[in-house]
Amino acid sequence: MYEQTLYKVLKDHVKPKVVNRMNRYKKWEYGYNKEHDIVVISKDGTIGEIYEIQNLKIALPKANNVHKFENNKWEYTEYPKVLKKIKSVFDWEEYPLDFKEKWYDYIDNEFVRREEGFWFYNKDVATYLTGTHYMYLQWSKIDVGQPDFREANRLFFIFWEACKADPRSYGMCYLKNRRSGFSFMSSAETVNVATITSDARYGILSKSGPDAKKMFTDKVVPISVNYPFFFKPIQDGMDRPKTELAYRVPATKYTRKKLETNESLRELDGLDTTIDWKNTGDNSYDGEKLRLLVHDESGKWERPNNILNNWRVTKTCLRLGSRIIGKCMMGSTSNSLDKGGGNFKKLYNDSDVTQRNANGQTRSGLYSLFIPMEWNYEGYIDSYGLPVFDTPKKPVQGPQGEEIDLGVIEYWDNEVEGLKQDQDALNEFYRQFPRTTKHAFRDESKESLFNLTKIYEQIDFNEDLKNSISVTKGSFQWENGQQDGKVIFVPNSSGRFLVTWVPPLHLQNKKYQKNGINYPGNEHIGAFGCDPYDISGTVDKRGSKGSLHGLTKFSMEDAPANHFFLEYIARPQTAEIFFEDVLMACIFYGMPILAENNKPRLLYYFKKRGYRGFSMNRPDRRYNKLSITEKELGGIPNSSEDIKQAHAAAIESYIENYVGLKDSGYGDIYFQRTLEDWAKFNINNRTKHDASISSGLALMACNKHRYTPVNKRELKPVDLGIKKYNNKGALSKIIN
Repeated sequence: MYEQTLYKVLKDHVKPKVVNRMNRYKKWEYGYNKEHDIVVISKDGTIGEIYEIQNLKIALPKANNVHKFENNKWEYTEYPKVLKKIKSVFDWEEYPLDFKEKWYDYIDNEFVRREEGFWFYNKDVATYLTGTHYMYLQWSKIDVGQPDFREANRLFFIFWEACKADPRSYGMCYLKNRRSGFSFMSSAETVNVATITSDARYGILSKSGPDAKKMFTDKVVPISVNYPFFFKPIQDGMDRPKTELAYRVPATKYTRKKLETNESLRELDGLDTTIDWKNTGDNSYDGEKLRLLVHDESGKWERPNNILNNWRVTKTCLRLGSRIIGKCMMGSTSNSLDKGGGNFKKLYNDSDVTQRNANGQTRSGLYSLFIPMEWNYEGYIDSYGLPVFDTPKKPVQGPQGEEIDLGVIEYWDNEVEGLKQDQDALNEFYRQFPRTTKHAFRDESKESLFNLTKIYEQIDFNEDLKNSISVTKGSFQWENGQQDGKVIFVPNSSGRFLVTWVPPLHLQNKKYQKNGINYPGNEHIGAFGCDPYDISGTVDKRGSKGSLHGLTKFSMEDAPANHFFLEYIARPQTAEIFFEDVLMACIFYGMPILAENNKPRLLYYFKKRGYRGFSMNRPDRRYNKLSITEKELGGIPNSSEDIKQAHAAAIESYIENYVGLKDSGYGDIYFQRTLEDWAKFNINNRTKHDASISSGLALMACNKHRYTPVNKRELKPVDLGIKKYNNKGALSKIIN
């Protein structure tokens, strides 16, 4: 049974007494409510349900005047034929007053719905549409005619309304699946807001200039042309322009006759608002002042264009000083990482609403939204606009009356199963129809050193079991604060360690001393690998992270065999904090560590504290062949080509034997960051792959016997001075 995690309704997030009191006097204000940490999208002074969508808490208006269509679901309301004949407000003015009075209420009601939204019963459930969503469904003409109601789009528009209402937000960064309707929805929103705003400019960008132009001519302009007369402002220029849609009063031509007769000219009010598009480039719209910027296909900007550079420029077009005056509606599927997807991934991650600066803004200024493919996949949405997640016991009806007898999850699994032998095709399918953000940003496999099929099998398996896998985040600390005493592990949501196995009490803190030096007592159970760093801070604050991995061997002790049980990938404020973290982990598990010695401060730290016995010597050389420094500190260099090859081979062998689907089931490595790092590992550029370095060293440490040099025995004949004689005949002769 599928359990959705896209949104949840928060119960009693605001005390009911407070809600009732404020609703009574209609005192809830549209915008961000700091006291209750909610974004209020209600415009009538009331709030009802509070949704949490991707960690953003959004207060909807209280249900009021809920409309019930004949079929208990959304239905498009036909535009009255008599009004269809009216093409402009000038035509409307020509009609008699008694005719116009018949339609005043109808027109006023449409304006109210446009402003405040619309409530209707959908399968007997009171359902709220924002004003923007109502305008999309009722008044926007798309390629198939009128859009269908979809629950996924309802949540999209609620999130977008929150982005508009929140003064801290520059808009949204929407990670989508293919054919989810973003281009039409953003075009509809552009026309909607442009036709009610004066003295404003609206812009469109896409992955290329022709794409932006096509969106303008094929989506924006037709939606504007098909608006009813009472929503359509005075327009200048052609009915179907190619470059700019201008809502302003056309220039009046002064003729000789008008001047001679001194004829008075009729004064008209126009919006002086325009919608246009630009060619793709880092400086598109530089210096402009925009009320809305639509960024379509922003995950597909390929070199030399860069979405990050463009956003840094266009972001300034949406503000005056510190005040945000415009919003950005950004949405896209993602290309592979080196074809624009990498920059979009960074922008999306920088839009996490849980990561804000002191001004209350995300790093990008945008708010990230991801709607999984199962919510919005064509052919698996029923007649009520609700996704068919699980295979139904009886076929359900689709929007056009077709039968749906398969659930979208099962359909997606079948597609994935059929593509598993073609990894590039599978990755493309994941990017086009993602169920997780990791699917959406899945990279191409052609340059991978390791078996990506097995790695991604494990990643997907872990994703499916993310709520049941016992990965614990925490930190190590000295018991009672007594250094070099006993180490304890403390679960902590802000800890830097991820662990999946903790040894039983009798194996914890197991060590012994020899000649005043501490040695690990559980070397037979497992070992650590470490990629350290020496410098606490770097100028750009982007220095590589310290990485530590723990791995068990095949042992008769009470421990899982060949299991990565610890992952640490972090860069604390000082290098000394990192050194202490690593030392405490080694002591707690009683296991040795094999660390890179090209950055030796960690190894000096171990020696200074009396734990040189925990630092393993490089396994590929005998002790008498080690350098003076290697004898003093231990560790292994990373510069040798032989070491690089042995390190990569160790990871490759582990992946083949213990990762992904095996005869006995799936592997038991549950550290997603490590798996993802393996997938991207480049042996010629290892500096970016901290997790791969430390995990590979842990594998080498646990299998050190494989790298021990073997002395070759050469058998040579030894002359002992004993001669052989031939005694035939009268005289003996020496046999040569």
